[in-house]
Amino acid sequence: MYYACTITTNPPRHMNFKLSEEHIMIRDAARNFAQTELLPGVIERDNKQEFPHEQIKKLGDLGFLGMMTSPEYGGGGMDTVSYVIAMEELSKIDASTSVVVSVNNSLVCWGLDTFGSPHQKEKYLTKIATGKSIGAFCLSEPEAGSDATSQKTTAIEKEDHYVINGTKNWITNGGTADYYLVIAQTHPEKKHKGINAFIIEKGWEGFEIGPKEDKLGIRGSDTHSLIFNDVKVPKENRIGEDGFGFKFAMKTLAGGRIGIAAQALGIAAGAYELALKYAKVRKSFGTEICNHQAIAFKLADIHTEIEAARMLVMKAAVDKDNGDDYDLSGAMAKLYASKVAMEVTVEAVQIHGGNGFVKEYHVERLMRDAKITQIYEGTSEIQKIVISRNILRD
Repeated sequence: MYYACTITTNPPRHMNFKLSEEHIMIRDAARNFAQTELLPGVIERDNKQEFPHEQIKKLGDLGFLGMMTSPEYGGGGMDTVSYVIAMEELSKIDASTSVVVSVNNSLVCWGLDTFGSPHQKEKYLTKIATGKSIGAFCLSEPEAGSDATSQKTTAIEKEDHYVINGTKNWITNGGTADYYLVIAQTHPEKKHKGINAFIIEKGWEGFEIGPKEDKLGIRGSDTHSLIFNDVKVPKENRIGEDGFGFKFAMKTLAGGRIGIAAQALGIAAGAYELALKYAKVRKSFGTEICNHQAIAFKLADIHTEIEAARMLVMKAAVDKDNGDDYDLSGAMAKLYASKVAMEVTVEAVQIHGGNGFVKEYHVERLMRDAKITQIYEGTSEIQKIVISRNILRD
C-alpha cells in the first residue's frame, strides 16, 4: 500500500497517512506518464546523454513543470505533497527527467513566484510554469560549491543596469534553459549581504554556454558551465532588494532539498520494485530466490528503509505546506533519502546478480543516478551542518 501525508486544516495539525483523491489522481497521472512516456527509450537516452525534450514538453502540457506556482501565473497551485508524490513516481523510471522537473518547480518557479516582482512574474514565470520555457538556477562556481558565500561572479551596478562577469558550473538545464537565475556578488565588502540574484536570458551578449559535462549518472540531464563576459542585465531583472541574493538562494534551496529528497526516494523505490519483481521469478537451488532468507532479509531491510525515508520526505512537505519552518525537516529528508537511495540501489544490483551489472535490467542506471542525490542541492555534509545547527540552537 502507498502511504503519504495530507494536510489537515483543523488543529491540532497531524499527519494523515491517507492520500486525498487529488493526490491519488496526481500519483496515477505521474505513474502512467513514467511508464508510457519515460520508460521507452530511457536506456538509449542515458547512453547517448540525450535530453528528454519531447517528454519535458509533454510534462509541461500536463502541468508538471509549475505544480506549486500560483494559477494566476499559469501554475497548478498545488501543495508540496502533490509535488513530491509526482517526483517520486517520475524518479522511479528516469531521474534525468525528474531533475528537470525539480529544478523548474523548486528552484526557478518557486523562487520567482515567492520573491519576484509582478513584472518578472508576468514576463518570465508564466512561460516557465507552463513549460513553454525552461529555467535554470545558477549558484555553484569553481570555487564556490558548498561554500555559497564565496561568490566570485560579480555584478557591478551601473546607472540603469548591472554588468555581470564570472563563471558558473554544474548547472542543470544549462544548455536547454531559456532563463537563468544567477547569483552574483555586488558588494564584496558586505560579504554574503552584498550578493544579488538576477534573471538572465539566453542569447544576451556576452553570455556563453560551456561544453556539456560527461557525468556518471543522470546522463540525460544537460549539465554545463556558464560564462558571463560583461553581460548587461537591466535593474528590473534583479530579484528582491539590493543584497537579497544570498537569502534568496538559501530560501530557494531549502525547498529544493525536498524535491531532491523525493527524487532520491523515487530512485530507491524504483530499484526496490525491480528487485522484488526479479526475486520472485529468478530461481536458484530449485526455488525462487525470494525464498532464500539471504534475499528475503535484503528485501525486508530495503522496504523498511524506503518507508522511513518516505515519512521524512512527507513530513518536510507537510511542514512547508503548513507554513512551518522546514529547514530542519528538509535537510533530514534529503540526507536520509539520498543515503537510502545509494544503499538500496547497490542492494538491487546485488539481488540481480550478474544481470544487475548490465544495462537492460535498469538497476545499474538507478545506482549511478542515486549518487548525485548525495551531492547536489547541498551535499550530505552540508545537510549535517544544517541539521546540527538547528538542533544545537535551542
